[in-house]
Amino acid sequence: MFRFEPHHRGRSPFLLPKQKPAIRWSCETSAPITSSPTLSNEKLVLGASHNRKVFALDKGGKIAWSLATGDMVWSTPAIAALGTVYVGSDDDNLYALDGKTGKLMWKYRVGACPQTVGIGPEATRCDADAGPTIGPDGTIYTGGDAVYAIRPSGSLRWRFATGGHVASAPAVADDGTVYAGSQDNSVYAIAPDGRRQWEFRARDDVESSPAIEEDGTIYVGSDDDRLYALSPQGQLLWAFTTGGDVRASPAIGRDGTVYIGSFDGLLYAIRRDGTTLWAFRTGDRIASSALVDAAGAILFGSQDDRLYAVEPDGKLRWSVELGGDVDSSPILDADGTIYVGADDSKLYALKTP
Repeated sequence: MFRFEPHHRGRSPFLLPKQKPAIRWSCETSAPITSSPTLSNEKLVLGASHNRKVFALDKGGKIAWSLATGDMVWSTPAIAALGTVYVGSDDDNLYALDGKTGKLMWKYRVGACPQTVGIGPEATRCDADAGPTIGPDGTIYTGGDAVYAIRPSGSLRWRFATGGHVASAPAVADDGTVYAGSQDNSVYAIAPDGRRQWEFRARDDVESSPAIEEDGTIYVGSDDDRLYALSPQGQLLWAFTTGGDVRASPAIGRDGTVYIGSFDGLLYAIRRDGTTLWAFRTGDRIASSALVDAAGAILFGSQDDRLYAVEPDGKLRWSVELGGDVDSSPILDADGTIYVGADDSKLYALKTP
């Protein structure tokens, strides 16, 4: 799923290549890809595009199956333990698909907005573009005009009302608490039964997905240019100010270092106490959420059309130029292959020759 697991720490168990990888193949989709790819147990690469389709590719880049939705797809496919694929669309539906064939199993309409497709406040309020995130018990959490908890059967477990659109993937703590950001400037903590526990108000929209550290600290970015650290009780521990919107989701290293990109073009490494460890500059805004590999190296994209690998001390390992903005968050396979989407309509596979 997005950020690999319900805590959204962004940690990969695999190692990034030491040498600059080459493009092994790319798949053209005819529209930008901001969704992050996912790997299935069937050795398929799952992706989604603004061409309104969800698709599966084999490891050679050939299409295994695809399914058309009614609008653009920003959502990252999530795969349940038994192989069911869940993905949301801007047509206001959460889809459940057979992971092997792409066959539709069910779909759940999020909200009851009169306009389900297109652009503008009324058309986007119920877009199912948050996550989805699969909890330990199989519950699927997504957003739209509210935060939704949906059973694997496709029925509603609960709905938590918010004051704005929920565009970021909810995170789920070990005790079942759900944390979600909203475009009403708030971060919400929701009990496992759907009751409100607390609300933290930022100064602008919260489109970053929360990440939960082992000690329960919640990290989340906001369009107010800040990364926030919150206690499990909703108290502000510290706020780190950047030079632009923080829409990327934080990655948490195994030593507790937090990595976050900003629209100011910098990737920041931040200590547990909220002070700067280092900052790495790219040529444009960063919306891509970073991945931390097994040895602490960091992988992320930038709107300067590049994919970057950075050492744990903040020095550049390598970068690869792709054909458009890299807002998609990259993933890493066990053999060192990197998969990522870009605004040039392509999903890329990169590997060291």
